[in-house]
Amino acid sequence: MQLKTMPKKKPLSAGRAPLFLFLCQMISALDVPLDLVQPPTITQQSPKDYIIDPRENIVIQCEAKGKPPPSFSWTRNGTHFDIDKDPLVTMKPGSGTLVINIMSEGKAETYEGVYQCTARNERGAAVSNNIVVRPSRSPLWTKERLEPIILRSGQSLVLPCRPPIGLPPAIIFWMDNSFQRLPQSERVSQGLNGDLYFSNVLPEDTREDYICYARFNHTQTIQQKQPISLKVISVDELNDTIAANLSDTEFYGAKSSKERPPTFLTPEGNESHKEELRGNVLSLECIAEGLPTPVIYWIKEDGTLPVNRTFYRNFKKTLQIIHVSEADSGNYQCIAKNALGAVHHTISVTVKAAPYWIVAPHNLVLSPGENGTLICRANGNPKPRISWLTNGVPVEIALDDPSRKIDGDTIMFSNVQESSSAVYQCNASNKYGYLLANAFVNVLAEPPRILTSANTLYQVIANRPALLDCAFFGSPMPTIEWFKGTKGSALHEDIYVLHDNGTLEIPVAQKDSTGTYTCVARNKLGMAKNEVHLEIKDPTRFIKQPEYAVVQRGSKVSFECKVKHDHTLIPTILWLKDNGELPNDERFSVDKDHLVVSDVKDEDGGTYTCAANTTLDSVSASAVLRVVDVPNPPFDLELTNQLDKSVQLTWTPGDDNNSPITKFIIEYEDAMHEAGLWRHQAEVSGTQTTAQLKLSPYVNYSFRVMAENSIGRSVPSEASEQYLTKAAEPDQNPTAVEGLGTEPDNLVITWKPLNGFQSNGPGLQYKVSWRQKDGDDEWTSVVVANVSKYIVSGTPTFVPYLIKVQALNDVGFAPEPAAVMGHSGEDLPMVAPGNVRVSVVNSTLAEAHWDPVPPKSVRGHLQGYRIYYWKAQSSSKRNRRHIEKKILTFQGSKTHGMLPGLQPYSHYVLNVRVVNGKGEGPASADRGFHTPEGVPSAPSSLKIVNPTLDSLTLEWDPPSHPNGILTEYILKYQPINSTHELGPLVDLKIPANKTRWTLKNLNFSTRYKFYFYAQTSVGSGSQITEEAITTVDEAMASRQVDIATQGWFIGLMCAVALLILILLIVCFIRRNKGGKYPVKEKEDAHADPEIQPMKEDDGTFGEYSDAEDHKPLKKGSRTPSDRTVKKEDSDDSLVDYGEGVNGQFNEDGSFIGQYSGKKEKEPAEGNESSEAPSPVNAMNSFV
Repeated sequence: MQLKTMPKKKPLSAGRAPLFLFLCQMISALDVPLDLVQPPTITQQSPKDYIIDPRENIVIQCEAKGKPPPSFSWTRNGTHFDIDKDPLVTMKPGSGTLVINIMSEGKAETYEGVYQCTARNERGAAVSNNIVVRPSRSPLWTKERLEPIILRSGQSLVLPCRPPIGLPPAIIFWMDNSFQRLPQSERVSQGLNGDLYFSNVLPEDTREDYICYARFNHTQTIQQKQPISLKVISVDELNDTIAANLSDTEFYGAKSSKERPPTFLTPEGNESHKEELRGNVLSLECIAEGLPTPVIYWIKEDGTLPVNRTFYRNFKKTLQIIHVSEADSGNYQCIAKNALGAVHHTISVTVKAAPYWIVAPHNLVLSPGENGTLICRANGNPKPRISWLTNGVPVEIALDDPSRKIDGDTIMFSNVQESSSAVYQCNASNKYGYLLANAFVNVLAEPPRILTSANTLYQVIANRPALLDCAFFGSPMPTIEWFKGTKGSALHEDIYVLHDNGTLEIPVAQKDSTGTYTCVARNKLGMAKNEVHLEIKDPTRFIKQPEYAVVQRGSKVSFECKVKHDHTLIPTILWLKDNGELPNDERFSVDKDHLVVSDVKDEDGGTYTCAANTTLDSVSASAVLRVVDVPNPPFDLELTNQLDKSVQLTWTPGDDNNSPITKFIIEYEDAMHEAGLWRHQAEVSGTQTTAQLKLSPYVNYSFRVMAENSIGRSVPSEASEQYLTKAAEPDQNPTAVEGLGTEPDNLVITWKPLNGFQSNGPGLQYKVSWRQKDGDDEWTSVVVANVSKYIVSGTPTFVPYLIKVQALNDVGFAPEPAAVMGHSGEDLPMVAPGNVRVSVVNSTLAEAHWDPVPPKSVRGHLQGYRIYYWKAQSSSKRNRRHIEKKILTFQGSKTHGMLPGLQPYSHYVLNVRVVNGKGEGPASADRGFHTPEGVPSAPSSLKIVNPTLDSLTLEWDPPSHPNGILTEYILKYQPINSTHELGPLVDLKIPANKTRWTLKNLNFSTRYKFYFYAQTSVGSGSQITEEAITTVDEAMASRQVDIATQGWFIGLMCAVALLILILLIVCFIRRNKGGKYPVKEKEDAHADPEIQPMKEDDGTFGEYSDAEDHKPLKKGSRTPSDRTVKKEDSDDSLVDYGEGVNGQFNEDGSFIGQYSGKKEKEPAEGNESSEAPSPVNAMNSFV
């Protein structure tokens, strides 16, 4: 049965092209097992055109296989070659390869010829190609005398090479005596024939050693031509030479070669023809001469040049098209063009073809009685002729075979028998070559056999194709079926792909594809089967892959590479740099997941690749490392275009170190005035390398340049040469000119002097001029040097002056300066403000008014008015304490102002003074005023003494600031029960002359809270609070003790004690969590018991808490140890009012901000009691 190598049953997509190539290799590898009888097959032979090295033995290869093993014979030049008669020729044992020993004796030329090998056994004969054996040749140049060439500049020239004809052809190149290649360009180039073409010559082309070399690669020899001498002389040199050799009566003048349009040096004419064979490289050449040098262009007249196969060589003088085909035939035009014109040449290209296979014949394995076909189909230009041979003999004269029928390029076999076995040769030939193919017909009867090893294990990565091999043989050709598992049904092509070579393809292997697969081969003579095993592995993939990095030189960089892989596979991680190995440098360190490069250098930049490989798959990921740094400093600073006030600075940028330069910074040094100090001159963009710099006169300049990129700034360049500019008059005057008097009779003129750089020349001085502003006085001037101040004496007090300060030097004056105004010195004001009056706003605020003083009496700059005010004291107090005066200053020309922070019910005195830059003027007459009554402050202290069973005694000190006449005291109090709830509030009025009061008829063992404050006719003052507890009833306590001695009461008390303990624990936990008791929240929300709404049911104020954190009352928690409560004073601050240290006012003298006093805490937030409850009271509260 025929063994076919047919395409697989289902087409492969483009993405599966590599798989298709693999299957093709598998198909072609299927062969008849060597243990079966088969005709010979040529497996190796020498090339058709076999060029040998005449210095080595000749080896002509011919290897073949077959069963029985074939015997070999040779023909030479068409006749039998009897190797036994030539002692120099031997055949390798078991092989047809000839070895001709010419090393000891003999010549290679003796064995030149056409050889053909025949391998023969009982089943047929196979023949090799005709092998043309030729020894290589590297002949010498013929001796010749070469005359020196002398040309005028601009002429064209061709230096011929004409190398000797060698085998294979030599490689040509031009060099000098030092074996240095001669430079080539658009003007000078080497042609395909080896000649050296000059489109025009120049004097620099002069040399005596233009040498053409021919290299013969086969013999590794180089031959050289005699050197050619060329001298190119210029027109001037030529005229001098001619004039020296002519008489005075003769006249000759050489002219330079004129510019001329192009003409072609090669090829000649307007048209030429080129023929090339299919598959070769088509090379078209056009070289032109002209002045100026022409430029070459190429077009295809009837089409476009193939994009991916077209290349330009030799400065576009050569057009190459690779893998040329018949479609590349046509007309190609080269165009040579310069400024004076253009010239065209058309090359007609014809592509011929030696024979090439369309369908080559393949071996046939048939069983007796089967039919088969051999096809030999080839193409070429011209179309090749097909001829058949059988066992090396043309079929026309071979023995007749009734099963064979020939029809042109096809041989058909029918009902073959064992005697039909033979080897057929197909020869396709035309004038450009031939093809020879051997294909045997082997008639066998063999049951199936599977050639793939049993129990082969295939391991495949998930989601990739799996190919399970089942190489087989049998005649007739077996049918192949595949099964999965022990009891599975045959696999069909809806999921799987079954190839004709027996391979089973699983296009996308999944985890469930794992298992055992059975291949079964059947024909009419029997059956064979084989099991293989498939395992699916997880793919290797990246968890973390390297990332692009930009680092500065000298720092450290780390690339991370983590992979996840199948647990049964062991990956190897390989790091590459630019697709090569990492540098052998200790700065590169690799651990499990990281590549670390320390002390990064410029050469470390590149692409780093992490490649993870297992036995089944590999993945790779790359990242680029860009090493950057601050730029290298510029260099080669040069000053050009040096003018009086400008110069051009040119520099060469340093390396930008992989970060583009964004700008250049130019600095200068003035070696004359500020040696060693570099100042900023200019900045230019990073693309500029020149800068036009403006200069000042009389400066000895040096410049330096720094480059800056995104990383930072370079170190400065070397300093440029020095450049001293000419002196000139100053172009600017001193700044900050002022005129201020320090005494009533002087004027001090000051200015900021020019520095040496601004002086513009030697002898810097200043012309100081002044005159009174109001008047017709002439300018008074003085010239001073090396100072920045001049004092004018004898001036009137506080008179305006016009002042000018002009710079000058030895060259001249600066431009005329503008005049500035100043004043002579101030004196103290002479007049006090008049008509001072006061209006009282309220008990703590008053407003003062006054009339302004005459401007002339100020005798200086009016800064404002100043009010002194103080509280008047009695004669006795005045003797004991110094009177404290307060001061408020009101800027400008204000004539009124507010006096805050006054004490109510007091007598105050004030006066007003005017202020200028020299000081205060005289005070106005004192003006007194009274403040009305206000509310008092809180009582100075409050304490509870002598607690009894039903009474408490309160003692207090009057308010420290009554702010009027006290009319009475108000006492409010209320009880606090055991659950901290406030009881009803009791009001009590106490005469103002009392400082002690006893409350009677109180409840025993009860806590009370007291609110106490004083009153004037204006209203109530701030309150003070206190708490206290009445004493315990001793009889009640004794009865409690007696009850406690009763037995029946002990159990009840234990239960109560346990309940108390539980409640205490709960309270402790709640305290630790934070928060407020409800009574505290209510106290925060309602401060004054007088304004709190009463509960409807009992008139109480709700719950009470003694502290925010629910702590029990403790001694001294809010009151001093002497059970008194001190009041916090609340005086108004003057810092909130005038200016400077005394306060700030608006233009109308009103106070900026809000004036208010502090208030005492409300009753519900009063001070805690200074005495804690006793344990017995606590017990009573729970009973």
